Amino acid sequence: MEMTTRLRKYREAMRKFYRYVGPAEIGSRVAGHPAGQEIASMGDLVPWVRDTSQQPDRSGLIAATFVIDADGRLRIADRRSEHIACAGGGLVLSAGEMFFRIEGELVEVVEVSNQSTGFCPEPESWPAVAAALEQVGVPHPGRFTTEIVFRRCPQCGERNIVKDKWFVCGVCGSELPKEWNF
Repeated sequence: MEMTTRLRKYREAMRKFYRYVGPAEIGSRVAGHPAGQEIASMGDLVPWVRDTSQQPDRSGLIAATFVIDADGRLRIADRRSEHIACAGGGLVLSAGEMFFRIEGELVEVVEVSNQSTGFCPEPESWPAVAAALEQVGVPHPGRFTTEIVFRRCPQCGERNIVKDKWFVCGVCGSELPKEWNF
């Protein structure tokens, strides 16, 4: 077997897929909506910003909701969009928020996080994000600039964001598992 074929099969086997774990009413509300814009090249970003009337924030950055779909493609939508809608209802390899700096036709990802309470992806999902951005040719910071640690409470079922390594449910006070449990 050719080395590149083996490497590709190994990488595919190592992928971790995240399913939607957010509120059912949000999932059903966005069912049937089109998925976020697929970004196949750097040239796809500037037209998306223009065509969707995206406005820069106070720092001059364009914020977007993103997912890396099950096929490893970058999809983006307006920041106010739900991740499940951006994913077209499917599984993802990662999800969160991206902040782009756009100067003319030059695009760069300045900030990126795994902040998605709909999918609760692990910080370890970064390689899928990096691979998608590199495929598109967009420079990026090389890591999540903000990493979020999510845990589901085994007692009350609530989704939690763990801060400062404090693994305690914010709703019922129960101890949260150290390992990802969605």
